[in-house]
Amino acid sequence: MLCFDLIRGSIPSSMDRRKSREESTATGASPPQKISATEALIVNLLCVVGLGLAFCVANKGYSFDLVTDPSRTLFFIWIIELPIVILLFSRYRQNRQLCTYLGAVGRGLLGLPLGALLNSLGAIALGAPVTFQYLQKTVQWSLMMSLFTIVPASSVLGFSWTDWRRIFAQTKPNGSVEYLICLPAHGAVIGGWFGAWPMPLDWEKPWQEWPISVSYGAIAGYLVGVVASCGFVLAHGRSKHVKRD
Repeated sequence: MLCFDLIRGSIPSSMDRRKSREESTATGASPPQKISATEALIVNLLCVVGLGLAFCVANKGYSFDLVTDPSRTLFFIWIIELPIVILLFSRYRQNRQLCTYLGAVGRGLLGLPLGALLNSLGAIALGAPVTFQYLQKTVQWSLMMSLFTIVPASSVLGFSWTDWRRIFAQTKPNGSVEYLICLPAHGAVIGGWFGAWPMPLDWEKPWQEWPISVSYGAIAGYLVGVVASCGFVLAHGRSKHVKRD
């Protein structure tokens, strides 16, 4: 009788698990990606190396920087960093049954101009100049900001509006990969906002011109977010181990 009760009790459990898997497949839902702190460090380190490489190419190869030639420097930043970010974050795409690696790469590429449009509109709404003189600078800055904020999320999350709202509007990342998306993106936006403060001051410094100080602030904020995301991933992993013990 005991054996019969165990078998009978296991039938609903197995049916529930199968039903849960079927519902997950039907809705396209998937658990958040989990990576180790070491892997998160490697991903962030490669992104930072790409950023440093862009500055090195601009400065050592072509003898200009953000102050002397912001448009071309920003171009080097996003054009060198773009393949690194997309190829790395596409590995952690959600809904692997429904989205291939190349599909995630395509989503990241699509997110670049869309994110640039959103960032440029936001900057203009907050007072960025709209004259033709600054058009190229604004476009290049917007592409860099899109790379920091929108492209990683596009590759990983796709068109899941619920996840986008949770990460960017509510700031509630769930899982290691989402920390790598959320914190650098918020850091870049907050850093850019702080970087805009010196622009209206009458110091008459060349770096006060749009979008030089804003770019420096965004890059600094992005780097702070990168470091913070590694710390959160490490803390998140330790808390999981403590709960398991």
